[in-house]
Amino acid sequence: MKRLYCIFCIFMLQSLNAGAADNVVLITLDGLRWQEVFFGLDRQLALSDDYSGLSDELMNEYWDDSAGLRAQKLLPFLHDVVFEKGSYAGNRDQGSCAKVSNDWYFSYPGYSEILTGIVNPAINSNRKMANPERSIFELLNTVPEFNGRSAAFASWDVFPFILNTERSGLHVNAFYKEAEPQSEFETLLNRLYEDTPPPWATVRNDSFTHHYAMSYFKREKPRVLFISYGETDDFAHDGKYDEYIFAANRTDRFIREIWEMVQETEGFKDNTDLFITVDHGRGDDPIETWQHHASQTSVTGYMSSLANYEEGIVGSDAVWMAAMGPGIPNSKLISTGGDCLSSHRIAATLLELLGQNYRDLQPEMGAPMKEFLR
Repeated sequence: MKRLYCIFCIFMLQSLNAGAADNVVLITLDGLRWQEVFFGLDRQLALSDDYSGLSDELMNEYWDDSAGLRAQKLLPFLHDVVFEKGSYAGNRDQGSCAKVSNDWYFSYPGYSEILTGIVNPAINSNRKMANPERSIFELLNTVPEFNGRSAAFASWDVFPFILNTERSGLHVNAFYKEAEPQSEFETLLNRLYEDTPPPWATVRNDSFTHHYAMSYFKREKPRVLFISYGETDDFAHDGKYDEYIFAANRTDRFIREIWEMVQETEGFKDNTDLFITVDHGRGDDPIETWQHHASQTSVTGYMSSLANYEEGIVGSDAVWMAAMGPGIPNSKLISTGGDCLSSHRIAATLLELLGQNYRDLQPEMGAPMKEFLR
């Protein structure tokens, strides 16, 4: 009888973890609007003398009368592979809603809720303050099989604070060159970084983030990898719609390269879940608000430079999410009805995908999204 009971317990345990993958890759594209993701090139912005110096190139490369084909041209890997093989949310015109849960609608609060599952009202700026909340990577370090098996790569220089590297001890390469290059390739990347002026004071070219991440993965094979690409947001703030579009397309290629690398790696092939999202949305109407993002609350304080928009930048809470892998159902577009999926539930969802119960690690984080779980 005892033997039968043990067999039953093992069967139940295997059933509970049947959809779990051994590895997860989380990727974010800073501030890429759901409008471009699902409708592709915005004709008005593409033809605007104020926002696009390369209108002909944009129209030749990415325009089609069909919104679906436009979106596919812009983000072919996302549409042809991720959307086809997995599940996604955020097309509000099709009854699929995803949003941030924080009250601010800008990057630090957005990334913090994605990575920690906690919406902390005290995180109300993009200042370089050590995050009091613990990310899933730090939490996973308390699980023996995941200890030391996470790494993060980002273009924005605030990420060491978001991930609180002084407390967490996580490997985080953000904005700066790799402090201790481990190969000739990383030494070359460092040299190129030194010889290439960054386009912004706090954000580097995504190509460095991408190749540092790939090099590290090939060598260390982390079970949980986080990559944050940043160019889309900064080109948007600069009012360069053409460069914003080129960056979005380039990042789609980067994600494809990451996925192909993962699928070529023993132990990761068909054993890794990929989750892609953004930290906030952007405006849509009036036209110039595509450059910005801020809530009604934040324009009265930290984002006071946008105070002339008394309601904040409407629509900048709108995000999108997409995932595929052995733990993800092939549901394609997720219908949310009158509800919205929320960014603060991503952390627990990723833990669930890894076979971990979020209640054991941080019970206060948002609950897993069953829509992204088999």
